[in-house]
Amino acid sequence: MATAAVLGTGSWGTALAIQLSRNGHQIIAWDGDQDLITSLQSERRNPRYLPDHPFPDTLSAEHDLATAIKDVDFILAVIPSYAMRAVCELLVPLDIPIKFIWATKGFEKQSKMLMHQVVTEVLGDHIKTAVLSGPSFAKEVASNLPTAVSLASSDLDFAKELASYFHSENFRIYTSNDVVGVELGGTVKNVLAIAAGIIDGLGFGANARAALVTRGLAEMMRLGKALHANPKTLMGLAGIGDLVLTCTDDQSRNRRLGLALAQGKTAQQYMDELGQVVEGFHAAQVVHAIAKEHHVEMPICEQVWQVLSGEIELKAAVSELLGRDMKQEFI
Repeated sequence: MATAAVLGTGSWGTALAIQLSRNGHQIIAWDGDQDLITSLQSERRNPRYLPDHPFPDTLSAEHDLATAIKDVDFILAVIPSYAMRAVCELLVPLDIPIKFIWATKGFEKQSKMLMHQVVTEVLGDHIKTAVLSGPSFAKEVASNLPTAVSLASSDLDFAKELASYFHSENFRIYTSNDVVGVELGGTVKNVLAIAAGIIDGLGFGANARAALVTRGLAEMMRLGKALHANPKTLMGLAGIGDLVLTCTDDQSRNRRLGLALAQGKTAQQYMDELGQVVEGFHAAQVVHAIAKEHHVEMPICEQVWQVLSGEIELKAAVSELLGRDMKQEFI
């Protein structure tokens, strides 16, 4: 049995902490929100994000970061992409384990770095790192419903070690050494899920949604090629698996953002009502910028960003996509 600190007590961080605890590991959940931690400690559940899922006995909560990570075997960071650098910087002066894993999806906005680049830059290259991603909704994991995800590290032996901590009958882990591919799939799919929400919110039907998912996968594959991801990764759980999930189910906050946009709300209005991070909103700008840098054609992601940034009206963006010239499918 292992001991671990889970940094971040949103819905996904809480669900993964529950999963690890169910497997018998001693887990300490940490968050910078002291009021939330206090409620976790007193209620033995997360009243804000997963109120219907009591904590296992081996799951506790702690507000002091140094205490939370003291003598743990590994750290699991489940925090928004924009906060990853700041949290890693908090860890620098502390006595941290050399094993660090994250379940964060997105680029860092300012540097356009993927999370593994941010972690290595701040914590150093002596740290063993891995990323967990794939088609998974927090409530279903917390409810112990069947789920399969990817866990990637440049060190496959390390990936297998970490996988053993998470793996259970209803939570299957598939290992990979393609960190870039796993991170990229988990990032781009959030942008495409916003587009899927828009399509469905406008009542365009199942045919249009299927076309969007398929052409969205083509965009993901093109960017993956430019960033040297393994194309097989993007055809797996962390790519098409996560893409289909988030584009077709309303548990996805990114898809619901698209639905809200189709109803005439602004992105900020929706996020204020939700009170949670929508990673696709932050990812859209960076994906658009990186695609331009690498001369990668990503028309769906481009239109999503232009709508979110206010550069174009929603109807104009849809007309732009529908009005594109005919072309050969596989080029």
